[in-house]
Amino acid sequence: MAKKPKDTTATASGSGGARGSGGGAEKPPGRLKQIGMVARVVHQQSPRSIPLAVGIFVVLVALSVLGGFLFGGWLYWLTLGIPVAFLAGFIYFTRSAQRVQYQMLDGRLGAAMAVLDNMRGDWTTEPGVGATRQMDVVHRAVGRPGVVLVGEGDPARVRGLIAAEKKRVSRVAYNTPIYDLHVGNGDKQVRIADLQRHLLKLPRNLDKAEVAELRYRLKALPPAVQMPKGPIPKGVRMPKGPKAQGGR
Repeated sequence: MAKKPKDTTATASGSGGARGSGGGAEKPPGRLKQIGMVARVVHQQSPRSIPLAVGIFVVLVALSVLGGFLFGGWLYWLTLGIPVAFLAGFIYFTRSAQRVQYQMLDGRLGAAMAVLDNMRGDWTTEPGVGATRQMDVVHRAVGRPGVVLVGEGDPARVRGLIAAEKKRVSRVAYNTPIYDLHVGNGDKQVRIADLQRHLLKLPRNLDKAEVAELRYRLKALPPAVQMPKGPIPKGVRMPKGPKAQGGR
């Protein structure tokens, strides 16, 4: 006796529902949704920023209306005033959002790397090229100025990490300038809000071809694997070396 075919309609609808519910990756939020998310964060951290941005827009539009009333040509003044007012208000809002971002990053581990990842211009970054068990870390940035080593953490320990990385980089960097700085709020440190501005002020010592060659040489460096200080935990065996083969 022949078997009845299965209900393909139910199967297809079930599989389609599964794909629709969890099979596909979620789409990233759109531009307007991103701006809304940023606006909520800015309002929470700095409640006056958004009203001031709106106030700048309203004042400039009012000035354009006043210009049209005094000198005539309403269409010209409004066509000029509204885009300028919107741009001025949006610039103020953007700078407020950036200021809030820096305030939230200040003092957190990895704050410098977050800024380095958003550098303008021809920059590449390598996070955590040196670190300690106390969560001190050094990042390496490469750009037109040369090599920049950025440290986060205790000044004494970071100083040693930077010295070790500078010695390691100098093996392949040759005469390339190597800068170093320490992110923080102390003396002779660079605040997280000033880090990007500080790097952009460095002199452009290399052209694009020299930067590309420098990056190629740095890739040849072996990773800086450091043996953690202190006693070895119990139960951990040291790896054995290869056995020597005796001659016949």
